[in-house]
Amino acid sequence: MSWTVALPEVVLAVGTMLLLMVGAFRGNQGTTLVAMLAVALLVVVLGLSVFGESGLAFGGLFVENGFTKFVKVLLLIGSMVAIVMAMDFCRREGMHRFEYPILMLTATLGMMLMVSADDFIALYMGVELQSLSLYVLAAFRRDSLRSTEAGLKYFVLGALSSGMLLYGCSLIYGFSGYTNYILVAQVLTSEGGVSLGVAAGIVFVVAGLAFKISAVPFHMWAPDVYEGAPTPITAFFAVAPKIAAMAMVIRVLYGPFGNMVDVWQQVIVFISLASMILGAFAAVAQTNIKRLMAYSSIGHVGYALVGVAAGTQAGVSGVLIYLALYLFMNVGTFACILSMRRGGRMVESIEDLAGLSRSHPLMAAALAAFMFSMAGVPPLAGFWGKLYVFQAAVGAELYVLAVIGVLASVVSCFYYLRIVKLMYFDDAAEALDRDIGGEMKAVLAVCAAVILLFILVPGPIAGPATAAAASLFGG
Repeated sequence: MSWTVALPEVVLAVGTMLLLMVGAFRGNQGTTLVAMLAVALLVVVLGLSVFGESGLAFGGLFVENGFTKFVKVLLLIGSMVAIVMAMDFCRREGMHRFEYPILMLTATLGMMLMVSADDFIALYMGVELQSLSLYVLAAFRRDSLRSTEAGLKYFVLGALSSGMLLYGCSLIYGFSGYTNYILVAQVLTSEGGVSLGVAAGIVFVVAGLAFKISAVPFHMWAPDVYEGAPTPITAFFAVAPKIAAMAMVIRVLYGPFGNMVDVWQQVIVFISLASMILGAFAAVAQTNIKRLMAYSSIGHVGYALVGVAAGTQAGVSGVLIYLALYLFMNVGTFACILSMRRGGRMVESIEDLAGLSRSHPLMAAALAAFMFSMAGVPPLAGFWGKLYVFQAAVGAELYVLAVIGVLASVVSCFYYLRIVKLMYFDDAAEALDRDIGGEMKAVLAVCAAVILLFILVPGPIAGPATAAAASLFGG
């Protein structure tokens, strides 16, 4: 066991503290510098994560393997893009403060600790580090009533979920005598059965984790927070924390409870079904595009949980591929939303997309590709992501789950295609501003390329995802 296994996290923590000092001494005049250095720091950490050693650290509290490396790459890409996309927005909207990139870095550090935690105590520390940063980010726009309301709602409900998670961990500790994943698994396996206390602990842990991924019935915070938080922060909420929480769900269920699939599978199946159905039907009535994306993300969580419910290596591999593609689909969509301005002011109504193909043909084409991909229309990347998880469900004989997932995906096509119809067939009352920042163009180009070309070159995503899933199962 060596602390060098956790070198990416150590470098990120030290770098964040140094950047905090830079921001404290230079004030808001140094915000751009701090943001650029934050992106550079994340690039360094990304390299250390990819090429760093694997193993255990800190007495078994921390683990690094192929699975954690893959997830951390997705997290770091999401965080970097969120900081880059926010720079122009913050300048325009009077949010140009150095605390923003610092909070992004601390949230990212918490997410990395969540993914690598091999102990319930380390897991809780990572969750709280991430959550405290996200509470502040949600309410970052202090002069906005909606942003303040979003932050308060997220804080209250987040504190409730953290309490449920901690209570579940305490029950598992009380009935097993350990908090380490490996030791808990050994005890539960040797007992030959699951006590009522352990089963209750698993339910509370799953409930706490379900809140973090905004799965039904713990989704109530997502629409309000997505709508109320500043748009680049919403983009960050939609990708990096959700990927980290989903990875945490996999690590917990397949780690200490890996031999008790029959205990937690039905809970995950219910949550998956409820999330897919609610996400499909609730989004139909939305008029605010950020609120629509909130319900869309709830639906996508349901699709990802289909792979988790399978309880197999193929299921985990499918989830990882799905999360990677979801990252690019969501980031690209939010890049389009951030580019929607009229008279220099942000617009968020779905109706404001009317006639976008005539004023911004390339952005409209990219957004149409993202919408078709999210709907699961072949041959775009989103179709293959859903195919992987549904195949895993069929392989685990969860036929009803797979069929309902396909039907929910068909329903969701309605609100995705409505956006495409508005862009190409409706006339705009007033055209949007043509000024789109260079960073937005770059983000749109990269995300669109991934979505369109995945069918031709799936290897860079599918190969590492399969290897990551194998490492989780000891392969």
